[in-house]
Amino acid sequence: MIAVVGMGTGVRAVDDVLAGARLVVGGRRHLAAVAVPEGAEQVVLGPLAPALDTIEAYVGKGEPVVVLASGDPGFFGIVRALAERFGSDALDVRPGVSSVATAFARLGLTWDDAVVVSAHGRDLRTAVNACRAHPKVAVLTGPGAGPAELGAALTHRVTGRVLVVASALGSGAEQVERVTPAEAAARDWGTAVSVVLCLDESRATGVVRTVAGAAVGPARWALDEREFAHRDSMITKFEVRALALARLGPRLGELVWDVGSGSGSVAVECARLGAAVTAVEKTRDGVERIRANAEAHGVDVHTVHGAAPTVLSDLDDPDAVFVGGGGRELPAIVTACARRARRTVVVAMAALDRVPAVREVLGGAGFAVDGVLLQSSRLAPLPGDVTRLAATNPVFLLWGVRPPASVEGVAQ
Repeated sequence: MIAVVGMGTGVRAVDDVLAGARLVVGGRRHLAAVAVPEGAEQVVLGPLAPALDTIEAYVGKGEPVVVLASGDPGFFGIVRALAERFGSDALDVRPGVSSVATAFARLGLTWDDAVVVSAHGRDLRTAVNACRAHPKVAVLTGPGAGPAELGAALTHRVTGRVLVVASALGSGAEQVERVTPAEAAARDWGTAVSVVLCLDESRATGVVRTVAGAAVGPARWALDEREFAHRDSMITKFEVRALALARLGPRLGELVWDVGSGSGSVAVECARLGAAVTAVEKTRDGVERIRANAEAHGVDVHTVHGAAPTVLSDLDDPDAVFVGGGGRELPAIVTACARRARRTVVVAMAALDRVPAVREVLGGAGFAVDGVLLQSSRLAPLPGDVTRLAATNPVFLLWGVRPPASVEGVAQ
């Protein structure tokens, strides 16, 4: 049996677990905090593979092993690696209080509605996009993915966010500080950071939850045009939006661009489905309309006022892109988007003449290209309590999907 002890705040005494251990594995501060039995070998956790090999040698001899870990070792912790190597039945897990639970407790906040993202040894972009999209996020940090890096990535990309940096939780050196993303980016936080909370306090809901984590997805999507403010019917119709959303696949931890956003209907729907969204619009009144629609639907959409493709160079690389406008600049816009998109580009066009050029651009950028002409007729009333079919304008929808083997090489 391998005893796995969480050394979090509120943890029980570990002397009884350590008694008789022949191997004790843990971080330096954890090993220093306990009475390791005389004669027991100590392994300081660094690279995981050598530590697992040493554990396997002791397990093979039937000798007791203790692994000391941070907080709750089953929560983004070492339990996963141990279970994969030795099987869950070989583990005696004794969890401590996780750093996430402790940090929220210090603020007097519930965290059943928080999104928890690990950036320890992982790409920071998933955490950044979760912070951009959701009002309550906990980020487990690591080297190169701490408060400074998170703050730098969020500065100028979101408004109204507060970062709560919790360091050395449960120790005499504990600190819990509230800072802006810009303030976080300007500091050296050292190595004692336990977790960073990213809060949009203006969007705190106070709704009683029955499912923990990210909010349950919306009950409806491809919303009726009447649910958005728009000008002169300049809005992506819900039939087109439904297929566009299916091909975009917006999801938690990803970033979507809505280029030529107009009313922002696609941007808002992607945000409702959990993605971080940047909406690009060249008209000032359009930008204000997008912001109003985002606020009305309770989501955060980052708006950029300017003409594509020029303004796209300043944006973070997207996972998926919807292009709903562009005029004569459309091929250049799609070229810029295809160069940056990690996964897919979807383009809506009313003009038949632009379809070949867009298809060629997507194919030339290495995407697998497909498309459809959407023609629909809606029920419309006639005098005498009867109904007719009213045709909507046909729209071409083209999409390019990057082959899976090339996704990891994009925008690195």
